[in-house]
Amino acid sequence: MILSVVIITFNEETILGRTLQSVQSLVADGKGEIIVIDSGSTDRTVEIAKSQGAKVFIEDWKGYAAQKNSAIDKATGTYVLSLDADEEVSPELCDELKLKLEQIRSMWDQLERLTAPIPDYQRNHSQSVVMRGMFMPRKNFFLGRWIKHGGFWPDPKLRFFRRDCGKFQDRLVHEDVQLAGPAGRLRNPLLHHSYPTLTDYIDHMNRYSSLGAEMAVAKGRRGFSPFNIVLRPAATFIYNYFFRLGFLDGREGLLLHLYHAIYVSWKYAKAWELARGKSD
Repeated sequence: MILSVVIITFNEETILGRTLQSVQSLVADGKGEIIVIDSGSTDRTVEIAKSQGAKVFIEDWKGYAAQKNSAIDKATGTYVLSLDADEEVSPELCDELKLKLEQIRSMWDQLERLTAPIPDYQRNHSQSVVMRGMFMPRKNFFLGRWIKHGGFWPDPKLRFFRRDCGKFQDRLVHEDVQLAGPAGRLRNPLLHHSYPTLTDYIDHMNRYSSLGAEMAVAKGRRGFSPFNIVLRPAATFIYNYFFRLGFLDGREGLLLHLYHAIYVSWKYAKAWELARGKSD
């Protein structure tokens, strides 16, 4: 098997079907598999995943990176496509991935037919076909609008990689894949339907600011800092909204960058509160 699509879930019944449908042609006819690690959903998430042919595993929540690495460990494909439940492989990206996978299969067939040792030029070609992983641009949607400015596009993400070469780094939040080797780039986008409502965004930023606070305390940020709580958020807003042209994304851009700045303030205020609690 050449491809494993891996996804972590918790109460994703309203969005998971879209994600699974977007990868069906990549895994059809035995070409791949879908691995879902669920952390105890109380809605129809597991039922939906199984109805789409996914192999579902129920595990206690261990954190974003650990949960995603657990999904990778259960994969049997040579290559992994790691997705979040609110992401969708665009039709263009799907076609590009199919072409890349077909190139890999063709390369393997050619190498298997060789009886002599593999020359260096063929070995180099095998590395250039897919490298050990590939970045893909990600379209982020906020309140239904594609955010094109303010640092949100093209937002490259390393999500397609050889299973034996990539793992998510051990971070509480904003975890990325650590790749052992070079990475190439895909041209077509992954779609991120991140925050369809303000409530979703505020809830998400509340959770992430708490995790970010834990990371800040671990790095030694423990005092009450007006710079971090007031000036840094203001500078973040000005930089992203004005200098990185976030204002071109209209009302949605204003709200996104305003509330992102508030998230920064929350993070450092929570870090101070957390450190004070530990001291007490």
